[in-house]
Amino acid sequence: MRKHSRNKGMNKQKNELKFKKFQEEIGIRFQDDKLLKQAFTHSSYVNEHRRKPYEDNERLEFLGDAVLELTVSQFLFKKYPMMSEGELTKLRAAIVCEPSLVKFSTEMNFGDLILLGKGEEMTGGRERPALLADVFEAFIGAVYLDQGLEAVVGVLEKVVYPKINIGAFSHVMDYKSQLQEFVQRGNAGMIEYGILEESGPAHNRQFISRVCLNDQELGIGKGRSKKEAEQQAAQKALEKLKQKLDVK
Repeated sequence: MRKHSRNKGMNKQKNELKFKKFQEEIGIRFQDDKLLKQAFTHSSYVNEHRRKPYEDNERLEFLGDAVLELTVSQFLFKKYPMMSEGELTKLRAAIVCEPSLVKFSTEMNFGDLILLGKGEEMTGGRERPALLADVFEAFIGAVYLDQGLEAVVGVLEKVVYPKINIGAFSHVMDYKSQLQEFVQRGNAGMIEYGILEESGPAHNRQFISRVCLNDQELGIGKGRSKKEAEQQAAQKALEKLKQKLDVK
């Protein structure tokens, strides 16, 4: 019995050190440590520790989901002034979907911090995608309650926004439509696409596309399909036009 108590004490101390180190790494010192721990507490852990007042992370997950949608929406709204409501919705959905949240969670090593019941631990719960995604949302909820919206944005500026900036979600963005809208608003002229080169075997084709405005080259893109190459060319053209007009 003493050995069992000693082991529990050691595990508790180990968890305390983990959470302390984690806060140092992310540069946030929680005013309420219980909130931080709750964000990482799975319901299976609560079920095995009924004598102690542990709370699982499900309510924080609910809150974090809403906070994440708000902060990501605000970032996209400012970053893409030419993007339609439908395109913004589609892009946001790709950023806050489960696979993306799992990547964010993994990048922050959340799997090491989760408090799990023995059964869940033994069946690989620490690496379960749904569980990792839930923990990311719960953590965002905890940061919001403890530190406010500005601190949430600070976290996203390190983990989420850079990925948006480098085009990690460009597969759901329609740059051709954005370019067309941009040009039409300014009555700048006619957009035309052309394939400059097609190479590679049938199973691994590569296309190089060019987009021109009034016969002047604006951008060149590469892709494994004509559509992908044209989208990349349109993205380059948009960047070029926005730099020229100093549009952010």
